[in-house]
Amino acid sequence: MSIHREWGGVVPELASRQHIRDICGVVDRALEDGHAGWSDLGAIAVTQGPGLVGSLLVGVSFAKAAAAAANVPLVAVHHLAGHIESLVLQNGELPLPSVVLVVSGGHTSLYLVETPGRYQLLSRTRDDAAGEAYDKVAKLLGLGYPGGPVIDRLARSGNDRAIALPTTRLTHADRNAPELKGDLDFSFSGLKTAVLRYVKVKQETGPLSEREVADVAATFQRVVVTALLDRLFDAARRYQAKSIGIAGGVSANSRLRAELQERGERRELPVFLPSLALSTDNAAMIAAAGLRKLQEGRLAPADLNADAALAL
Repeated sequence: MSIHREWGGVVPELASRQHIRDICGVVDRALEDGHAGWSDLGAIAVTQGPGLVGSLLVGVSFAKAAAAAANVPLVAVHHLAGHIESLVLQNGELPLPSVVLVVSGGHTSLYLVETPGRYQLLSRTRDDAAGEAYDKVAKLLGLGYPGGPVIDRLARSGNDRAIALPTTRLTHADRNAPELKGDLDFSFSGLKTAVLRYVKVKQETGPLSEREVADVAATFQRVVVTALLDRLFDAARRYQAKSIGIAGGVSANSRLRAELQERGERRELPVFLPSLALSTDNAAMIAAAGLRKLQEGRLAPADLNADAALAL
């Protein structure tokens, strides 16, 4: 974060270069903390995609070389499968069918899990992911990067009904994904634009006060959380889910976690969340998803390549 903060977001070239600098030390530290050596490994799991291709290539190249040197199988993992499996890692196997919302800086998608290790896409965002919207609104308010934690903190002292912000309800299929019905899709670009217009008007008479910034943060967060949970519980009803879960970096948001628990109790539906440590991108979730594929014999070939747009 310290590397990218001055730019207000992740710079792909800087990210991949830092990956090269750090990856050997990170792996050595992981083995040391786990009291393990290379001979103790049964397989190596690696994120194949989606994501920034430069960073993915560093991980894939290292994993292929390490698997060959250690003479262990290589398992390719989809990044979002890792987030979904973080729920299993935290809570054990979920009651199925389950509807899982994966919500992060780059992704906002709903998946139906009817069989362990099999994920059916139900909906996705048509523009900004929720985490992206947080970062962009934080930048508008001069709060720095990343935006999620600081908006979450400021929102606790703000009035979440202080300003009028729109919600988006889509009713038609996306031309880029006609196989999906579309009414469970997400959209946050209109909300982001509404915040931009509000801030610009207020700044015509001077900078926003701390109270006004907190009110914007609280109202923005309320609208985002409501949109996420409305679609999640709509999907749970439609597919008669026996459980629901939220995974990904935004699942660390305090209001999202609290309202998920509250709605789940009210509807007598089991809800699952990862721990805060497992919410953001981490190696444990990739290992969990890799273990499931390893047990099924789904191994990666030696010519595995990174895929920035890998489908789940």
